Amino acid sequence: MGNRGMEDLIPLINKLQDAFSSIGQSCNLDLPQIAVVGGQSAGKSSVLENFVGRDFLPRGSGIVTRRPLILQLVNSKAEYAEFLHCKGRKFVDFEEVRMEIEAETDRLTGSNKGISPIPINLRVYSPNVLNLTLIDLPGMTKVAVGDQPPDIEHQIRDMLLQFITKESCLILAVTPANMDLANSDALKIAKEVDPQGLRTIGVITKLDLMDEGTDARDILENKLLPLRRGYIGVVNRSQKDIDGKKDIRAALAAERKFFLSHPAYRHLAERMGTPHLQKSLNQQLTNHIRDTLPGLRSKLQSQLLSLEKEVEEYKNFRPDDPARKTKALLQMVQQFGVDFEKCIEGSGDQVDTSNLSGGAKINRIFHERFPFELVKMEFDEKELRKEISYAIKNIHGVRTGLFTPDLAFEAIVKKQIIKLKEPCLKCIDLVIQELINTVRQSTNKLDSYPRLREETERIVTTHIRERDSKTKDQVLLLIDIELSYINTNHEDFIGFANAQQRTAANATKKRVMPNQVIRRGWLTINISIMKGGSKDYWFVLTAESLSWYKDEEEKEKKYMLPLDNLKLRDVEKGFMSSKHVFAIFNTEQRNVYKDLRQIELACDTQEDVDSWKASFLRAGVYPEKDQHENEDTMSSGDTVSMDPQLERQVETIRNLVDSYIGIVNKSIRDLMPKTIMHLMINNTKDFIHSELLAYLYSAGDQGSLMEESAEQAQRRDEMLRMYHALKEALVIIGDISTTTVSTPVPPPVDDTWIVKDSSPPPASRPPTATTAPPIRPPAVRGPTPGPPPPLNLSPAFGAPPVPSRPGPPSAYVGDANPAMPLIPSRPARVPPALPPGIPSRRPPAAPNRPTIIRPSEPSLLD
Repeated sequence: MGNRGMEDLIPLINKLQDAFSSIGQSCNLDLPQIAVVGGQSAGKSSVLENFVGRDFLPRGSGIVTRRPLILQLVNSKAEYAEFLHCKGRKFVDFEEVRMEIEAETDRLTGSNKGISPIPINLRVYSPNVLNLTLIDLPGMTKVAVGDQPPDIEHQIRDMLLQFITKESCLILAVTPANMDLANSDALKIAKEVDPQGLRTIGVITKLDLMDEGTDARDILENKLLPLRRGYIGVVNRSQKDIDGKKDIRAALAAERKFFLSHPAYRHLAERMGTPHLQKSLNQQLTNHIRDTLPGLRSKLQSQLLSLEKEVEEYKNFRPDDPARKTKALLQMVQQFGVDFEKCIEGSGDQVDTSNLSGGAKINRIFHERFPFELVKMEFDEKELRKEISYAIKNIHGVRTGLFTPDLAFEAIVKKQIIKLKEPCLKCIDLVIQELINTVRQSTNKLDSYPRLREETERIVTTHIRERDSKTKDQVLLLIDIELSYINTNHEDFIGFANAQQRTAANATKKRVMPNQVIRRGWLTINISIMKGGSKDYWFVLTAESLSWYKDEEEKEKKYMLPLDNLKLRDVEKGFMSSKHVFAIFNTEQRNVYKDLRQIELACDTQEDVDSWKASFLRAGVYPEKDQHENEDTMSSGDTVSMDPQLERQVETIRNLVDSYIGIVNKSIRDLMPKTIMHLMINNTKDFIHSELLAYLYSAGDQGSLMEESAEQAQRRDEMLRMYHALKEALVIIGDISTTTVSTPVPPPVDDTWIVKDSSPPPASRPPTATTAPPIRPPAVRGPTPGPPPPLNLSPAFGAPPVPSRPGPPSAYVGDANPAMPLIPSRPARVPPALPPGIPSRRPPAAPNRPTIIRPSEPSLLD
């Protein structure tokens, strides 16, 4: 006889798990744990067995469960059990499971009632169970027996709290009917961890063992001592039934007969018994599953939406249709042209947020890298003056010139213009490389057809290489045109008169306005670990200084470095470093920052280094010359000293050359991007749109071009399978939502009657006329001479306890230990007159406030 409610849930869970496994994911329902707590011999193990529907736990009197049993139920086709401490051994007979639990308990705790918090892990595989975790815990007690430690009460309490504190744990608070419910330790500890009562269900056992004439009707109707989720009464098998191997089916029939035949429970029979307990717990599992479904549905729907756009292309896909191949070829070529143009023009629908690419990188080449290469040519002032002086002397020959010769100006200008060829050709090479990278990036969508992608890249790359030579020829032609005629009447040219008036200071003056911000950005200062280590700062470069701040808000300035006498120096990248480094140093051998002769600045990429160098050049900070060039310069002694007339002529021509080269550079910087755009980039776009398709048709068979790759075919099939599996999973979730019903959480009840400490609060004690503590009546077996017995009198001293009645609570409530025999009370043996301060046995006027007498001091049984 299994758990019918659980068996009804299993197909739903299996459907969900099958749907999720078909899309390669796990269905994380995380069903809650179910733990039973209560006193010793309250029937906890029996309640747990009834929920599972199998007879496999140890039974007996006193403390039987002495170690926590963590029972993991696993849905499986075969039925067997495994212990964690017996790996590899499968138990098919559940009687052997019971014996192994007893043996493993005795192995660790001994056979003399000892306990241990180390759990026994048992895993039961069966087709009739859900994937659940059930926990059988030792019974709560107050008196140590056998080998139990003196603090047995606290040890068991800590053991219980370890499991039931979890929010995902349902608590079955088991209390026998022949014990006063107001003193139920199970309900007290459940109230501590679950004050709202949302996951606590009261279970009343041993209803068939109550005194004749008494019943628990008010409790089971949740009128007296109410719980938020109420109580469920069960009748478990007695020890005699267990020893006699009474079948669980027969026990359930006897339980059903008991509730139907008992006059106090007949109207509650449908809400009592083990089947109703199973139904209630299974309903909690159903509620949990239904609460999990919205999150699962949202997750699946988001995945479905992300797939729909791609799946739309494959819904009516036929790989071998020639019409489809022709159409696909046209679409692919057209899409490639659109993507290439978008990548160049910068209006792509998929923007790369990690690196510069396409048109953005070409723009950077035009306006940062190319000007940087041009500026690098201008920095060598000494070399230029030496060339001018040689030119003047060679033109004058043996004569001493009185005037500044024009031919010297023209010779120097032409030599400087010829130097422009190298940076211009380098710029074209950089643009070509970026164009080829853009072509490869734009053919990513042709991955479905490897041969088509290969041919497309080959044809377009070949065309770009052809345009490369034409573009370079055109650029060289531009430079030759500049060389062919030196236009000294240009409106921006300073002329001879103005050149003479300029001073050397004005000639070397920075081209940027003072305090103008040239660049901002993050840089890393490389400092040895001994001096603080490397740190990132926010740098601000102006025409006069380099400053760095803690962050981009520029509120906390760390340092400001003037740019006077500074130069740049390349630094080799470290072996373990991933960053690119350059350095700033002072030409006069002074410390640049603190005690450092140079500052090493690091960037993430070489492109950032080049960009920063270009910015420093704009600010007048030039790279240092190679050492051997410096030596060659210093070795020519004839330039060390010049006569004043020659020095004035050199200065004049220097100013004229600087002015004219500035005009040429401005013209080249303007014409280079235009030439490259016209002859290379725009031409390539036109080629892709107008001629690429013809080249592809002439390259080979159309069928071979449009052969689909095996990876693409597999990807398409997997995508379609995933799409249909997601739709099926959503349908299954919808079916579960419509075929199951979740029950609302019961409204809160007044459960303040559950006290958390060992003694009831003053409000629950009976009122007395004086402040003296209440006393017990004289012993029933005879008068006791002397004063009334003290309050903590126990049965060991001759006063039998008056057992609690589950109906209206009596005035006498003891800590009845289920392991000890109870002496039933008889109405005839109660003295006709009660001492003062002791209420009568009639139910109090307020049924929700039971009258309880409990010793203020612990008795020997506590």
